[in-house]
Formats: sequence, structure tokens, C-alpha cells
Amino acid sequence: MKTLPDYLRTNLDIVLIGLNPSPISVRAGYYYANPRNRFWAALNGSRLMTLPVLPGEPAIRKLFDLFNIGFTDIVKRPTPVGNELRAADFRKGAIDLQHKLLSYQPRIAWFNGITTYSNYLKYTGQDSNASRCGAQPERLEITRFFVTPNPSPANASYSLDDLITHYNALAKYRDKLLSRGGSDPD
Repeated sequence: MKTLPDYLRTNLDIVLIGLNPSPISVRAGYYYANPRNRFWAALNGSRLMTLPVLPGEPAIRKLFDLFNIGFTDIVKRPTPVGNELRAADFRKGAIDLQHKLLSYQPRIAWFNGITTYSNYLKYTGQDSNASRCGAQPERLEITRFFVTPNPSPANASYSLDDLITHYNALAKYRDKLLSRGGSDPD
């Protein structure tokens, strides 16, 4: 199966966790390649980075190398839409993701979408009652969890401005966490 590679290493500030790659992204070779996906516009409009980036594999590398942001998905199997995923995909993917998070221990696991986070919780045996964006009460050792709306064009209930607001909240959470040496930013 052709899919997108993970961009993971120890000591990352943030690991962005998507639902699964789209065939468009797999063909292009980078995350969020669909030109209708609002991820890159929201990221560039937010305070998560100090420099804007153009969508593409070089941008992924820049985020990884300069901004300490990694990338993965809960399910690595590409589909045109998320509702084509099955329980078996989430069951395997959530366990694999948990192993990755335990191995690399990023400061923040950034779940792109409540569906992504809910399925992670459900299939790792935790309460799956995730219903809001923002900082979450759950943790995995040193890793804190943060949820933002999915930027997919299928998720039209959130505007680009809404996405930027959520990404800015993540930037503020990250900055407070880093300034306090890892203690809770509240």
C-alpha cells in the first residue's frame, strides 16, 4: 500500500495527527495536498510558525526541521473520504499510533478533528466521549493532547477564520508549555 511517510523523532514540540491520507496527498507526496483543504491557509494564517510556507514536501521538511512539528495519521490507508474507513482500520491505527507516541514522546499530540481523536480514544481503551476542540484532559506519559477542527473541505461547519483561531490556541498552549518547562499551561 502506498501512503505518506511519518515525520517523527524524539523531542518534537508537536505531532500533527490526521485522520488518513487522501489519494491526492499520496500522489503529491505530502500531507494536505488537496487544494481545497484549508490546512495550509490556516497554518499560514496562524501563529504556529514565524514564516509562511507553500504547500509541498519542502514545507513538511521545514515544519519538521525548523518548527519541530511532526506528521502522521491515525490510519495510514488512503481513501478519498474518511467515511470509507472501517473499525478495523481504526483499531489497528490507534494501537500503532499509541506505540509511536510512546516511542517518540512529543510534547503535544495535535489531533486534526474530533473524529480522529475519538477513534484514538475508543480503540486504545479510553473514554471516547471527545466532543470539543482545545486542550484535552487525557495524556500519554509526557504527551498532552490537543484537538482542532478537521480542515477538510467536507467539514464546512468551520470557517478558515475558525481554523486559524483554533491553531492560534494551539500555538499559545505550546508556547506556555515550553516556557514552563513542560508543566501544565492551564
